[in-house]
Amino acid sequence: MSFIKHKKTLLLLAGLILSVSAIAQKRWTEEKAVQWYKSQPWMTGCNYQPATAINQLEMFQADTFDPAGIDKELGWAGELGFNTMRVFLHHVAWTSDKEGFKKRINEYLKISDKHKIKTILVFFDDCWNPQYAPGKQPAPKPGVHNSGWVQDPGTDIRNNADSLKMLEHYVKDIITTFKDDQRIAMWDLYNEPGNKGYVDKSLSLLKQVFTWAQAIRPSQPLTAGVWRFEDKFANLNKVQLENSDIITYHQYGYVDRHLDRVKELQQYKRPLVCTEYMARRNGSLFQTILPMLKNENVGAINWGFVAGKTNTIFAWDTPVASGKEPELWFHDIYRTDKIPFSEDEIRVIKSLNEKK
Repeated sequence: MSFIKHKKTLLLLAGLILSVSAIAQKRWTEEKAVQWYKSQPWMTGCNYQPATAINQLEMFQADTFDPAGIDKELGWAGELGFNTMRVFLHHVAWTSDKEGFKKRINEYLKISDKHKIKTILVFFDDCWNPQYAPGKQPAPKPGVHNSGWVQDPGTDIRNNADSLKMLEHYVKDIITTFKDDQRIAMWDLYNEPGNKGYVDKSLSLLKQVFTWAQAIRPSQPLTAGVWRFEDKFANLNKVQLENSDIITYHQYGYVDRHLDRVKELQQYKRPLVCTEYMARRNGSLFQTILPMLKNENVGAINWGFVAGKTNTIFAWDTPVASGKEPELWFHDIYRTDKIPFSEDEIRVIKSLNEKK
């Protein structure tokens, strides 16, 4: 009897050890993260939206998916030596056409791989418009930055229990489909959680999306970038920093301020990738930020590539009613005819990416 009881105790202890081990394995160790990063080239590239698409839905819906345009533009990116693009998904593209959406993601990845470019795929996003619908997307509003960009999931869904179950199926389906795909650099689970005044209203979904993704545990790293550092974002930042395999962040400030942020985040002893920078009006420039990031071995993914329907040559908070092109672009590198905003920027980018 005592032997049986002892055996049960040993089995219980073994189960607890396995349980603790499983929890510990949800996040990569510092050593695994560092080794993974060493195996990658220095990450350099853009947040990518085709010039023909105003938002995530127009990019990936069947009627407006533009493989020829994507191929052309990613060809230009390859010529600059860019090797990583950050691309936003949307759950409505999945609920409307699950298999078609995954097929088009795969087609995008084929095109990007052809140009030797890996992809950071982004799930949720608290930025810009809370309302959206499948089908034809709105035309750009003249001179308005990201006038048609849409949140995911937005206000109406985040507090609906049934919708949350749907979001879980969406995240798990996409990650499961591509969990060992070497064309994907990493999974960015939530862009700027707490934006648009949500703050801690986004905390529950942020925790859940990490749980959902960790349950699949893909071969690629998981992350969610920190972007605001005031006290009111402390709860969100804690979840992001304590669950991300690779630390990602946004910084649109001057080079001194940006370097201070890098030094602050290096204390976590994990690889760093800046997944948003470069706003000319703010003094966040390729000529100053990109050399600093390379020197610090921090991945560099700027906002914007080809000026198009997103209107991101205009500043966030400074609409131009006439739609006239500003003398100083806010984001973006090329016009649709491949003429760059600045030849000097092209020279700097190519030089740091070791492209002739």
